[in-house]
Amino acid sequence: MKFISWNVNGFRAILKKNFDEYFEDVQADFFCIQETKMQEGQADFSPEGYQSFYHSAEKKGYSGTAIFTRHTPLNVFNGMDDYHLDEGRVLTLEYPDYYLVNCYIPNAQPGLRRLDYRMEFEDAMREYLTKLDAKKPVIYCGDLNVAHKEIDLRHPKPNIGQPGFSYEERDKFTQLLDAGFSDSFRCLYPDREDSYTWWSYRSNARVTNAGWRIDYFVISSSLVPQMKDAFIDDKILGSDHCPVGLVMQL
Repeated sequence: MKFISWNVNGFRAILKKNFDEYFEDVQADFFCIQETKMQEGQADFSPEGYQSFYHSAEKKGYSGTAIFTRHTPLNVFNGMDDYHLDEGRVLTLEYPDYYLVNCYIPNAQPGLRRLDYRMEFEDAMREYLTKLDAKKPVIYCGDLNVAHKEIDLRHPKPNIGQPGFSYEERDKFTQLLDAGFSDSFRCLYPDREDSYTWWSYRSNARVTNAGWRIDYFVISSSLVPQMKDAFIDDKILGSDHCPVGLVMQL
């Protein structure tokens, strides 16, 4: 099965660009998006053969997640156990043998002014994923807003302590991996450099590949033997992020 995750930075905006073409070409079983910036029903997109699930923020034009799937879920959950519902950041589909969790992690913001909220969200997410994993394996994807290691961004030294590369955010990602999860891309490509998923719109960052790897598929470690491929579609334009993918034998 093929899974795709993409922070589209506004779903209605990207539908005017290359989204339909990429969606058709990639032929994913599951296509997860983040930062939809819309309410359900505001976008004209109903791909044949797919069911659509949205979790929108209460604040219009902000945050939001969605999943397009070829496979009917057993259950659909918004938030984390009916918690963290207001910003539309977490959407879970349950299947007989696994959970799929699509997430848009809060940005710590300049000056780390939202770091306390980010830390609380990370702890709640780790607890939520661990509880799911105790029942069946988890595939967790999305814009996780952190470059875990120095290899995961082009210019690590000047960004130490900055949003997305603070010690606190990186430590929370380490804690998640230590709780029984694996970074799918690094499982297959532990030393691959210059592999990024987000580029600032400033300073010609995408042209020079001055990027960050902040979009992930994190999976229960028990699923690692079933992983066939993990990839970054960094040639796909339309957002300041690019799609990332995972292929599993499920």
